[in-house]
Amino acid sequence: MRLIGVTGGIATGKSTVDLMLGEHGAMVIDADELAREAVSPGERALDAIAARFGPDMIQSDGSLDRARLGDIVFADSEARRDLERITHPRILELTQERIAAALGGPAPLVAVDIPLLYENAREAMFEGVLLVYAPRDVQIRRLRERNGLDESAALQRLAAQLPIDEKRDRATWVIDNSSGLEATRRAVDLWWDAVLS
Repeated sequence: MRLIGVTGGIATGKSTVDLMLGEHGAMVIDADELAREAVSPGERALDAIAARFGPDMIQSDGSLDRARLGDIVFADSEARRDLERITHPRILELTQERIAAALGGPAPLVAVDIPLLYENAREAMFEGVLLVYAPRDVQIRRLRERNGLDESAALQRLAAQLPIDEKRDRATWVIDNSSGLEATRRAVDLWWDAVLS
């Protein structure tokens, strides 16, 4: 059983690589999914967000208005730190629960996708870190196309993370996801054969 971290930058294609790892038999734990779970109705973190950012952060169905909150925290680093203080302990708790369960299973690899792995000093949890890479200009283009953001909003989101090239320098392994799906699939296949065979 191998335990690795998977990270990248916003719009580098971590979800694509996660799916490919899953096709090879990896158990993938997605911290973004756990982050949504951590702020679901009934969770203490959701109440704390409403207390810090206002009751209008909660939609009529009781769920978090993620788009509205995102507009605030990507424009204000102090607000972003407040949000992280509220949510990160619960996300870490959920992550550790999922890792413990997965390590008891049959998968040859447990891959934990943590977008802010380096920013939150989580690399020591893992045997190594697989970075999903795309150059900054590709990230900006994908963010604008995928999320309908203008350039300023896209740059705000990039500024909330370590630069992708700095992450690349720190990673154990790198999958370049800037040249299309088939090139990425070949890179994942090669990586799997090299690391898990």
